[in-house]
Formats: sequence, structure tokens, C-alpha cells
Amino acid sequence: MIHTPSDDLLHLAEMVSGMLLRKNETVATAESCTAGLVSATLTCVPGASDFFWGGIVVYAADAKIDLAGLDPELLAQQGTVSLATTEALAAAIRDRSMATYGVAVTGWAGPLTGPGEVVGRIFGAVADRHAVVSRRWQFDGDRDTIRVDAVAAVLNLLRQGLVESGDSAGV
Repeated sequence: MIHTPSDDLLHLAEMVSGMLLRKNETVATAESCTAGLVSATLTCVPGASDFFWGGIVVYAADAKIDLAGLDPELLAQQGTVSLATTEALAAAIRDRSMATYGVAVTGWAGPLTGPGEVVGRIFGAVADRHAVVSRRWQFDGDRDTIRVDAVAAVLNLLRQGLVESGDSAGV
């Protein structure tokens, strides 16, 4: 199946890409529950290679360790889906790619969750060289709806950081 974002999601990706291009900045992604949908959405924008470094899908704990370089102790203490893990993923992909921004997303899109977790709980983070900004969201709907909502939320988090940084002085 080819990912074709909604008009609203494509507009958001175009806004983010325009901001990155004007500032000559780049972004890289580390995705878990969205399984590459953030990357796919960003690359729907023509000329994405000018602002999009690339991304990794780190669904399994081993992928988070082997591909993103996360500390196994962090995952043991915080879990594979948590705010701390998502923040670490954003910082790790930014550092590994040397992109201006690292964006990460983890969560429970359903229908299954971990013990004590709820479907629709999503964590997003954006890292630049100064800081990591993160959020927790709770979305309703089926798996596809939650994943699309997660993409929109994390792209909005990046967009807000770009607006607030103005001169790239922090996310």
C-alpha cells in the first residue's frame, strides 16, 4: 500500500519543509508505532532530499538498541514505549545523522498494548543540538487513525519548534 497523506497532512508537511528549506536545515526520523509514516509523509513533498536526511523504523527493542544506539538499561528501566525512550530516540537519530533535528515517535496504536498501557497513548519528541522537547498524547480511533494522528502531532511539534526557534537557537 502506498501512503498518500490527507490534504491536511500534506499541507503540514509542506509547511515544515518550507521552514526547513528557508533555514537550510534538515531532519531525520526514528519511528516505532508509525513505522515510517512520518518519513513517508515528509517525502511526499517534492524536493524532500534537500531537507530530509532519512529515517529508521525501530519497532523492536533490539532495533532501538542496534540501529539507534539506545542504552539497553534505559529500555529495561523505561520500556520501549515511554517519554524517556522517545526523547532518547530523537537525540540519537539527530546525533547519528548529523541532521539539524531528530524526530521520534513511539506509542500504542492498538489493538494490543503492553501491560498497564492504553491504546492511543503516543509519545513524540524533537531534538536539536540544544534541547529535546517531548509530548504525550492520547488519541482515539482505530489503528490507522491513531497512527495518522501521531504523524500529525509529531510534525506539529516539529513545526512549533521551528517557529519558536526562529534563529535555530533551540527547539
